[in-house]
Formats: sequence, structure tokens, C-alpha cells
Amino acid sequence: MALVKMIVKDELPFSFVEAEGFLEFMQTCCPRFDVPSRRTITRDILELYQHEKGLLKSVLGASKQKVCITTNTWTSIQMSNYMVITAHFIDAEWVLHKRILSFTPIANHKGDGIGKLIETCLIDWGIERLFTITVDNASANKVAITYVKKKLANWSVNSMILNGLYMHVRCSAHIINLIVQDGLAEVNHSIASIRNAVKYVRSSPARLQKFKTCVDREKISYGGLMVLDVPTRWNSTYLMLHKAVVFEKAFDRMKEDDGHYVNWFVEEEGEKKREGPPSDDDWGNARRLVNFLSVFYCVTLKFSSSLNVTSNDYLNKMARVLIHLKSLATSSDDLLRKMAEKMEQKFAKYWGDSFDQVNMLLFVANVLDPRCKLEFVAFCFSNMYESRKVEELKSNIKELLMKLYNSYIGGSDVRNNGGVCCGDIYDGSSGGGGGGASASSSIMSIDLFSSFKMMKQSSNDDISSKNDVEKYLTDANEIEWA
Repeated sequence: MALVKMIVKDELPFSFVEAEGFLEFMQTCCPRFDVPSRRTITRDILELYQHEKGLLKSVLGASKQKVCITTNTWTSIQMSNYMVITAHFIDAEWVLHKRILSFTPIANHKGDGIGKLIETCLIDWGIERLFTITVDNASANKVAITYVKKKLANWSVNSMILNGLYMHVRCSAHIINLIVQDGLAEVNHSIASIRNAVKYVRSSPARLQKFKTCVDREKISYGGLMVLDVPTRWNSTYLMLHKAVVFEKAFDRMKEDDGHYVNWFVEEEGEKKREGPPSDDDWGNARRLVNFLSVFYCVTLKFSSSLNVTSNDYLNKMARVLIHLKSLATSSDDLLRKMAEKMEQKFAKYWGDSFDQVNMLLFVANVLDPRCKLEFVAFCFSNMYESRKVEELKSNIKELLMKLYNSYIGGSDVRNNGGVCCGDIYDGSSGGGGGGASASSSIMSIDLFSSFKMMKQSSNDDISSKNDVEKYLTDANEIEWA
């Protein structure tokens, strides 16, 4: 069994157990061990999988808890379509878990096919209660989720939260990718030039050695050489540029020391000549891009976490992106201003003030963070939108929070079942108007929390007759931040 687990964890081929070196090793260290054949190992791995699957099914089935899933589809270089489904859930000890439930071929990327595979996976694993499905922004995914919601509605009245109205979550990292790609289109030439320079250096051991010599002669200290990006993934482009600008002088020296370097760019690649070699303007653009994209890279790292909860930081990161874009949209730098304007337009498409593309549960997650509650949500909104919109969004979030509360206590109608009333929820505001916070000062956020704490300390409200939601929103905010 230890051998089976080693092969699984280290992703070794099943034939590893028949390799001459491994057999000699086992003969030396443990000659009495009867090494199994690869067919036996294959059978043992399948048995281990079924055992582990049974354990996980018992956990999910016994607790009857709601599970969040993420799914994605892609096409391999062999033109085969695949789909993966991953479950995310919190156990009785409040530990977040991630488990891959399904990795299977799929006929195509159409919505009904995706929906049917999700349905099959849920039935196979005995999952009857689904909280959210996180997907990218392909239109087929909307069709798939509609299909899943229709099927779940037939299973049980408790299979979804609020009839699945908030089941669809759009992947934030994918939205960031779409936003940034629109901006990068303004500097495609510079990016292509540097990409080709990196590609040249990495194309053969001899060229890489020449480049290392140039690096040493320019006395550049480095911890590893360049990486080549995947053009459709902006974060890999950021990492490529971030690394390449460190070696700018080494690339310039290549023009002098390597006669093939410049000629390589003149040669035709397909039907057109290669962009490059990078000019001074290209390197200048690269440095500006690295500084500009650093905020988006940090946000994407936070959104892409699969082992830590990220929903309670969603609004904070979203606000940070928009404030960053609004600031650069008034920049004196023409390039950065044009990029920011295009990216802000794309931001508005997915995260604009209509919020028709945003799952409101993500804002509720912020409210349920005891450091934030509704006041911090309002503070973020006030940095992003006009005061009228801030009040509207606060009202919508309070109404959703109220619906969730009554859903969990078993009520169906807010006003007729003794549930919390929308107008009775305390939102932390001290009067009419919301939206007076400064859009660019981090000091203001500190002052807002300090003022709110002082107001709470001086308040003598009697909360003995309030329900849990009212008490939570009325209690003082936690002051510790991770």
C-alpha cells in the first residue's frame, strides 16, 4: 500500500515497479518484498481510489452539507475535450477542503453537455445540496447552470439556497484576465518584441550560454533566467516582463556579441517578420507595464487561492482594482491612460454598478466578516460609485441578508413569519447619505473604522429584543486584521 501511495503522490508511471533500477534497489534494501507487477499496481490503485471515494462520500452524505463546485473544460493538443469538477466544502472542524470529483472526457463544450456531466457527478457522489458553481464567462456555462438548477429543483426543496438564484459565480481571476488583456492590446508590439527576444535566448543551449555570458559581463545578479509567457494568460506575460527588464542590458549586449541575434528578427516567421529586437521604447513600455500590472497580479493571486477562503476579500480587491484604474485614467502618461480607459470599460461590463453579472452572495460574505460588516461594504462602494447607487446597493444587500436568515430559520416570508425586517437592520450609518468617503485615501478607511468604534462605544441601544442578524450588525466590529 505504501508503494501504491508513492506512485500516486509522485505521479509515477505504473511501469515504474518493473524498472530495472527500482528492482535492484528493492532487492538490496528489502529482498523479501515481493514487488508487484504493473497490472497488480493498476488494480491496487483503483481499489485505493474506490476506498477513498467511499470515505469522502460518507462525509458528504452524512453531513448533508452544501458543497460549492468549480468546473472547467479545455481541449488537449490531441484535440480531445476534457472537463474537471472540483468540490470545495468546510468540515465539522471548520477546515476548508478541496477535492477533485471528476476528470472525464466530454463530447463538446456545449452547455447541456456540461450540465449533464455535472448532474452525473453529483448523483455519483451522493451530493444533494449545492451552494454555488464557479465557472468562467463562457456563455455555455450559463446554459449548464440553468440545466443543473432545473434538475436540483426536482430533487429536494432544500437542494439550493433561495431556489438557486445565487448559484452562478463568475470566476474573478478570469474576469481580471479579460480586463487586463484589453489593456495589453495597446502595447502588443512591445510585448511581442520582448517575447521574441526571450524565445531566441531559450531556443538552444548555445544561445542560452551566450546570453549567460552577456549577463555575467554586465554584472547582473540574478536568481534564474527568463520565462516564456503563454499569450492568453496575462499573468504569465507579467512574469515574463518582470524578469526580462532585469536583463535589459544583457539583451542589448547580445546585439553586439551575437551576430545571429539581430538577423533572427529579420527572418520571416511564416508570412511575416518577427517583431523586434526590443527598442528602448519597448523596454520603457515593459517597465511601465510591470509597475501598472503589479496590483492586478496581487489581486489575481488572492482570487486564485483554492486552500484559503477568498470570498470575504472579494469586494476589497474589486474596489482596489477600480480605484487603481480610475487613478491611472487621469494620468499624464498617454499609454497608461489609454490602457486604463479600455480596462475600465471592460471592468464596467462585468463589475459595473448594475451588478447584473455579480453574485451578491460575495458581498454578504463581506458582511459576515466581523471586521467588515455592512459599514465596510458601504465604505468600499462609496469609493467606487455615486451616493445614490451606494444606498441602493446597501438596501439590496440587507434584503438578501434578510432572505438568507429567514431561509435558514425556516421562514419563507420576511414580514409574515416573524423574520427580520429589511428596514430594521442596522447598517452603521448615522444619517441619510452614504458616499462621503474619500476615493483615494487609505487614512480615511482607518478614520472610518475609528469613528464607527467610537460611535458604538457611546451607543446605549437596547438590543435584548433583537434577533441574531440585528445583534450581529449592531455589535462592535472586530479590530484585528490578518
